[in-house]
Amino acid sequence: MMEVKNVPEAAERIKKAIDKKERIILYGDADLDGVCSVLILKEALKNMGGEIAAVYFPNREEEGYGITKTALEALGKFAPALFIAMDLGISNFEEIDLANQKGFEVILIDHHQILGSLPSAFLIVDPKQEGEQYPFTSFAACGLTLRVAEHVLGKAMTNSLRKSLVELATLGTIADMMPREQDNQALIEEGLSYLPQSWRPGLQALFQFEPFSQALSLEEKIARVISLLNVRDIQYGLPAAFRLLVVSSLQDAEALLERLWEISKVRHGNIRAFVEEVERNIAARRDDLIIFEGTTELEYVLLGGAASVLANRYKKPVFLYRERGAESLGSVRAPLGYDTVKAMTYCSQFLSTYGGHAQASGFRLKTEHIDQFRSCLIKFFSTHEKS
Repeated sequence: MMEVKNVPEAAERIKKAIDKKERIILYGDADLDGVCSVLILKEALKNMGGEIAAVYFPNREEEGYGITKTALEALGKFAPALFIAMDLGISNFEEIDLANQKGFEVILIDHHQILGSLPSAFLIVDPKQEGEQYPFTSFAACGLTLRVAEHVLGKAMTNSLRKSLVELATLGTIADMMPREQDNQALIEEGLSYLPQSWRPGLQALFQFEPFSQALSLEEKIARVISLLNVRDIQYGLPAAFRLLVVSSLQDAEALLERLWEISKVRHGNIRAFVEEVERNIAARRDDLIIFEGTTELEYVLLGGAASVLANRYKKPVFLYRERGAESLGSVRAPLGYDTVKAMTYCSQFLSTYGGHAQASGFRLKTEHIDQFRSCLIKFFSTHEKS
């Protein structure tokens, strides 16, 4: 049976680690796709008796995106170990070299665009890599992780466990706005039939949450569930979505939900205020090819939401950044037809790191390079036609 490149090999390496009682580190992006990916593999490993030494989500506000040097320093005490990175890592060349030096064996499960070459990981599962023969390539990371988990579990996969894992993969796939076709469509149709009856107290609380009671359809309710799960609230190094999806009591889930609801109202207000500020700034420059604006105040994790609003409203690529002294972190959104990763590759001499999808990506650079980066982007978009 045809499978995504390196999925069976990744599963075999994980099974070997389980059998030999090797330490395993689960490392994922803190968005819902990354959180669901980590949970899928965590639950599969738990059922197989795997030794999970650590679960780690980088704090984008403090560390930036991807596999970070800060994280590797913190996790170094667990080496040697099998280091499984999900929903990130494909652009972390230096960091994966450092992980190798520390004694980690790295498996990447990612779905972001390849930046020319591949990092030096032991195994890479990414349908966008050269040599991929599987006919469908638009998976979320959690969809790929589910496939790995199915191979790891084999005959140990029970019906109830499968439902649990499919629920997670469905949430992450919808949240990451992957195309609803072929493999994704089959996954989502199956998962939507399970989610309202989930055993998870966190999901039970979400589906019963009073502010969502007027949702007209299951799809609308799922969208509202995802909007709350995507609220960035890190405690003890764990994002809110992770904490809510593993919470063991309905009472604790409801308390966490109320907290997230209040946070979300404040943050939506902050995003609206920043969008209005950007609109005032660009009022005299409506013919510019891109929107390129910065802030020293708005949280980095909210830039993506603001960029999405602006990209939808003005139908052009939006590059927003948060200045943090000598370094700035940026979030990018664009309408269909634009490739922001290609644009940043063209301007990569000004960037420390970058990556993502054509219409949703991010970057990090030295603040002193911001003006040069902006000029380079304008040059790129003035000479490259929208596809």
